[in-house]
Amino acid sequence: MTPHQKPAPLVTRPMVLTVLLLASTPLWLKGAGLYQYLALEITIWMMFAMAHNLLLGYGGMPSFGHGAYFGVGAYACGLLQQQAGVDLLTGLAGCALAAALVGAVVASFISHRRGIYYALLTIAFGQVMWFVAIKWHTVTGGEDGLLGIQRLPLQLPGIEISLVSNEALFFFVLAIFSLVLVFLWRLIHSPYGRVLRAIKQNEMRASFAGHNVWLYKWSAFVLSAALSGLAGGLFALAQQSAYPNVMSLHNSGFVVMMVLIGGGLVSFWGPVIGALVFILARDLLGAYTETWLLWYGLFFMAVVLYQPSGIAGAWQSAVARWRRPREASGRGAPVAPNTREA
Repeated sequence: MTPHQKPAPLVTRPMVLTVLLLASTPLWLKGAGLYQYLALEITIWMMFAMAHNLLLGYGGMPSFGHGAYFGVGAYACGLLQQQAGVDLLTGLAGCALAAALVGAVVASFISHRRGIYYALLTIAFGQVMWFVAIKWHTVTGGEDGLLGIQRLPLQLPGIEISLVSNEALFFFVLAIFSLVLVFLWRLIHSPYGRVLRAIKQNEMRASFAGHNVWLYKWSAFVLSAALSGLAGGLFALAQQSAYPNVMSLHNSGFVVMMVLIGGGLVSFWGPVIGALVFILARDLLGAYTETWLLWYGLFFMAVVLYQPSGIAGAWQSAVARWRRPREASGRGAPVAPNTREA
């Protein structure tokens, strides 16, 4: 942090507005012709996309097999519940830990690579885990999946809260999402986050500056995997099952598309926007045509070709154009935008 740079606030206005907007969905979602489970799923995918963006957007590490850690968390949720009889919070902590351990092993093999070699290795390890999930019938249920996952109650001192309904589970997921949101915001604005961005800009220069590049890349991957596993565990609770398709290559591709379309390369809020757009497109377009993914793919191609910085980048450009005439009129000296703060 430079002497003239103010520390990032703990909570920002966009954070509060995002959480309040999500929290208000039970009041208007049915009136809009939608359903509460949709808000639940969007919130989970937002968390997964933010976890992935820690690697892609901030570390410049293209992980194209990240659905594997989402799936590890989903299976861990069911197995810990059915085999070990753990409670809700212990089970979710186990989901994050299981995904982190798997991520730690994978990151140990790939953190010395970069660019296309790094991306290809993430795909390879992701496909291995997907194949194991399909073939290990005695543990994962194979192609039939792991069924019978229960929405256990939230047990707090002196109180027990049922999460059986979609609305109750949504508010529980929203509380976890809020904590993850604040945690990632603080992380990327910490010295750790600044080193991670330096590695993205020039890995060799960051190494010459005295930073252990391998360790930073390894730890970022483990942390991203842990948060992805947490999101996967919540997804298993939402669906009350875990299937191999959550670990598939196309599911990993979906989260990459969310990050890129939303503008995760230039904005903290890119993954949040991208997850919202993707899930709404899937449900709204899917209601009219079975080929919704074709139209979404064309939209993705248009964004990559004509607006590589995504929706958040387009918004930042529009705001900058609106401010430019005001600055030119003498109302204030222009300030160089820090696009990663938005």
